[in-house]
Amino acid sequence: MITPIIILLILITPLVTAYAMTRGRGAAGHTTPDWSRNAAWGLGGSFLFFSLGHFVQTEGMVAMLPPWVPERFALVYLTGVLELAIGLALFLPAWQRRAAGVAIVVLVLFFPANLYAAVNATGLGGHQWGPVYLWIRAPLQLMLIGLAYGVFVSDSPDRSHQRAGLQGG
Repeated sequence: MITPIIILLILITPLVTAYAMTRGRGAAGHTTPDWSRNAAWGLGGSFLFFSLGHFVQTEGMVAMLPPWVPERFALVYLTGVLELAIGLALFLPAWQRRAAGVAIVVLVLFFPANLYAAVNATGLGGHQWGPVYLWIRAPLQLMLIGLAYGVFVSDSPDRSHQRAGLQGG
């Protein structure tokens, strides 16, 4: 059941690092950290980690899908590529907002696979624990969606030049 811990560490490390680096420097003209950017980086790292599982633990990912799903191997690889693209885009300021929006949709649409895997005690990352795993996975999923939503609706300074360009031209 180490997977949720790894996800949490990847998710919060940029936020904690930003806080530690700027702690006590808010006054005297120092800028505060861009929480949206750091949240995007944490989400990006998480999605890169998610995508890795699709290529390294393909059999386990396939087992998370019901047998009636067609082309399960191809679907696992395609969703791995999608998660890789989301992860990379979350590191690029020009793409963060769009990537966060897609991440929300993906997290909502993919959650039934986590439900199926937990109820059937199959797959990877703690799903073998059965339904009790959902007590960990569901709050983690909500946290991921919440952070993605925060990035999606934020006015990050990194993206302010985009808004200015759109408004001025």
